[in-house]
Amino acid sequence: MAAFEIRDLSFTYPNENSPALEHISMDIPEGKITLICGASGSGKSTLLRRLKACLADHGKAEGEVLFFGRPLCDVAEAEQARRIGFVFQHPDDQIVTDKVFHELAFGPESLGWDNRKMRLAVAEMASYFGLAELFMKNVAELSGGQKQLINLASVAVMRPDVLILDEPTSQLDPIAAADFLSTLRKLNEDLGLTVILTEHRLEEALPMADMLAVLENGSLIAYDVPQKAAMQIKNSAVFDSMPAAVRIFSALGGEGGAPLTVGKGRAFIASRMRKQVDITQKAEHKHGDTAVEIKNCRFRYERNSPDVLCGLDLRLYRGEICALLGGNGSGKSTSIGLISGRLKPYRGKVKSNGARVAALPQDPRELFVKDTVSEELAELGSDEAEIARLVNFLELENVSERHPFDLSGGEQQRLALGKVLLTHPDVLLLDEPTKGMDGQLKRRFGELLQKLCDEGKAIFLVSHDVEFCARYADRCALLFRGEIAAEGAPHEFFSGNFFYTTAAAKLSRGMLDGAVLAEEVVECLRQ
Repeated sequence: MAAFEIRDLSFTYPNENSPALEHISMDIPEGKITLICGASGSGKSTLLRRLKACLADHGKAEGEVLFFGRPLCDVAEAEQARRIGFVFQHPDDQIVTDKVFHELAFGPESLGWDNRKMRLAVAEMASYFGLAELFMKNVAELSGGQKQLINLASVAVMRPDVLILDEPTSQLDPIAAADFLSTLRKLNEDLGLTVILTEHRLEEALPMADMLAVLENGSLIAYDVPQKAAMQIKNSAVFDSMPAAVRIFSALGGEGGAPLTVGKGRAFIASRMRKQVDITQKAEHKHGDTAVEIKNCRFRYERNSPDVLCGLDLRLYRGEICALLGGNGSGKSTSIGLISGRLKPYRGKVKSNGARVAALPQDPRELFVKDTVSEELAELGSDEAEIARLVNFLELENVSERHPFDLSGGEQQRLALGKVLLTHPDVLLLDEPTKGMDGQLKRRFGELLQKLCDEGKAIFLVSHDVEFCARYADRCALLFRGEIAAEGAPHEFFSGNFFYTTAAAKLSRGMLDGAVLAEEVVECLRQ
């Protein structure tokens, strides 16, 4: 039986001429994992919100959504609250209490469960998720990955039939994201839970999916098992976001179902190996003068709390992109706070040498103060021609009159980036700048950063997106326990790692050592 039957669904936002969803028809199977992907602004989040009435956006809707054979509009909100769980993109958006155990009990308590049933359900779910050590902690003390796990547990404790997740790993580091998705798969297998999620992080999400739906400009362009659906869209811009194994398979003329896992991708590469090939390393990047210097900085948020940064030493150079990687809670965003001047170290120095510094926060909504996208960009009094060029580059033309908080996560990210760029900084600090971006937009964004570097700007980005860092950064560093644990050029840095590395490096390790990008693997196998 289908958990949801979507029949000719169309939706248009108020004051918009183009529909956000156009004639969507699909059956989402019960007990399976259905992954929905597409470019930023393609309608993924809009579609998910149509599957739970209280979250559906205002606008003109046509068509029908059935929930286990019943029109969704006929299912009472209390029943939807229990049977349809929803996990949002931003972990803090869903947290409503101060303690972890309060958060787990909030849903059952709101549904009026008796005390005995509620205590049993909370204890059972806390044990299942391994939350015993976090049970009495303040939610504010948790890392982003821990908060998102709490959100998942607080929804699962109500024993829903369907779990819907909107880009749940967008703010998690690679290891935390893999753990979160593994937990999601376990819930599906152990409880028979129907899972529907959107993701841009397809390397980890696609192999665990039973069905793949692909949206483009509000239309459904593919819906099938992942191995087939991925190959049906190879002429679409969305294909740039597919896992490296799929892109390599397609580029080399592979036939049949595409490999989705590292193991199957390695087997395909091994079958195409003709000879051992040495990967030529990129020439050493030539950078300019020092723009910012962090020297032996120590920082803690409270007097009696542990140090977040423990003697951090780092230099940012003009004409260089420096990427900082590390786990959630390792101090990456704190380092941006020090460079921007928002935070002050209790020991050590930060020297900016008179450079103008601008920062893009992890949550782009912090920068929004106006009612429309066009008003946000005009706030700084910039030249109209410059704003028009930026709007065109960031692909915001179709949302110029929409409220910033009504945008998708990727569109909000692009709008915030535009506001930061309009300040014409000498040093650009970016906290998770590619979250919510599809593969094609990442490429254009990376090319923009390289252009800014050519103009002599220093760019410092904190990111979990190892693929983006490997392709566009000139120098990468790993932050661990408050200090730099490793640093080097991308090929040197990523080719030696097992977890903080690219999918191409995992696929080719031991066969094409030194390859960190999918096109490098393809080029070698064509020789």
